[in-house]
Amino acid sequence: MSMRGVWLMLAGLAIAGLAMVLGFVVAPGAKGFEGDSYRIIFWHVPAAWTSFLTFGMLFVGSFAWFWKRAEWGWTLAGVAAELSLLFGLCVVTSGPIWGAAEWGVPWDWTDARLNTYGVLSAMALFLVLSRRSQPDTPEFRDVFSGIGLFGFLLVPITYMATRWWQERHPGPVIGGGEGSGVDSVILQIWLLAFLGMTILMIGQAMVSWEVQKCERHLAELQQRMD
Repeated sequence: MSMRGVWLMLAGLAIAGLAMVLGFVVAPGAKGFEGDSYRIIFWHVPAAWTSFLTFGMLFVGSFAWFWKRAEWGWTLAGVAAELSLLFGLCVVTSGPIWGAAEWGVPWDWTDARLNTYGVLSAMALFLVLSRRSQPDTPEFRDVFSGIGLFGFLLVPITYMATRWWQERHPGPVIGGGEGSGVDSVILQIWLLAFLGMTILMIGQAMVSWEVQKCERHLAELQQRMD
């Protein structure tokens, strides 16, 4: 399974990389944006969509452990926390690059979407660090899963933030009502990049799953030796 995961990662990187190139050389200019700084969206937007998938995986894994004590749920929660941190960092690093060019400041602390997504990414960082530093006990697993469950509430809030509180962040261009919309070429490149990042994420999940299984097996062997 790990080798299939590696091949999926390579395929996902190739597709996402192709989309990045198309975003720079094929996509037309975007209305309402000056210059080419907007082209960071071909990385930023698909990464955000993929991160919502990984936060959903975190919710499923946390729920499975918290309510059913399913070992696969605990493993999935750990894998999803790492992936959520990875794609969350892709979002919170690419967004400020565009913000600095378009707004003159990399981050606006008055914007609801920026701040709710920042909290989501910080939660993923906390979960990853705590999982690596705390002993693996049922009590810790319950706390970890509880944070994963309640943290997921920020996902729909983040998604709806620009509809409820329009500040700096651009409003929705898909399903945003009258006045929304995006050039069909831009949308196609977005979807291609999203496909690539999703394949990449699945490959990473498969590899990470195997790594966590090996780590758990090594821990069991160490306990027997002790």
